[in-house]
Amino acid sequence: MTFPQLTKLYYTISEVARICDLEQHVLRYWESQFPQLRPRRKTGGRRLYRPDDIKLALYIKHLLYHQRYTLEGARKSLAEVKRSQIPQLEIPFEEAQMRQALREIAKELKEIQALL
Repeated sequence: MTFPQLTKLYYTISEVARICDLEQHVLRYWESQFPQLRPRRKTGGRRLYRPDDIKLALYIKHLLYHQRYTLEGARKSLAEVKRSQIPQLEIPFEEAQMRQALREIAKELKEIQALL
């Protein structure tokens, strides 16, 4: 199973629907059926999907549409498979560097805040 290369930190539900080739209402329904699929919520309730959420949605689609699992069967399969065992997405090196730099900046800001 191959996953698309995702370059952003967050995606809207419309972007995820396009990536997964699904309708938005299907993604919202899956959130109610699969406790593992929990995108972040922005103020106002807008969903923000991380690359791992998209990977999980694609895996759920694979189980339901290609492997022909029932919802219950897919839930059981996901419960048995830890999220870390779902194949990893490739993150471009530049993005990984950017994430590390942001972590370092956040750490420095916390240190400065503690001094104040």
